[in-house]
Amino acid sequence: MDALEPARTAIVLIDLQRRIVAQPVAPHSGAEVVARCVTLADAARAGGALVVVVRAERPGVDAQPAGSELVPEVAPKPGDLEIVKHTWGAFQDTGLDAALRERGVDTLVVAGLATNFGVEQTARIGDETGYRVVLPQDAMSGLDAYAHDFAVDYVFRRLARSAPRPTWWPRWRVDPLRALIRTDG
Repeated sequence: MDALEPARTAIVLIDLQRRIVAQPVAPHSGAEVVARCVTLADAARAGGALVVVVRAERPGVDAQPAGSELVPEVAPKPGDLEIVKHTWGAFQDTGLDAALRERGVDTLVVAGLATNFGVEQTARIGDETGYRVVLPQDAMSGLDAYAHDFAVDYVFRRLARSAPRPTWWPRWRVDPLRALIRTDG
């Protein structure tokens, strides 16, 4: 697998909204996931990669639930792309695919909350539509540790691809690319 090229890579941060970050999640707390996503996004921006910040809105309601705003740490910065989604994944009727292709992006690094909902769905659709998908497991968390581990150990192994660690990639206690190898592609 070729190294990640920042100009062709998008860091996609999923559902880092106050009410979602505040939920009990595992194996990493919401605050840990936010901190790691911020580190990843800052490194990506410095390296020239696109940062995509995705937030969920409930369709068909007059007002969104309290806490639906993004946590301040992940507010989009100049040059970032903000996507509003109405389903689990970030692709359905959002314009994300067109925006990524317009920018020449072919690799997605998907992180955020929750591993087994928005992160997984976005990764699945990204893979199905031809993107190379990288899933840094320390920058996501599930509604419980079992759900997170199942997604990482069984689902992500089959769709995510590994790449050599780029120089702009943050260093965490666990290599975020560990065991995310697609051997058939």
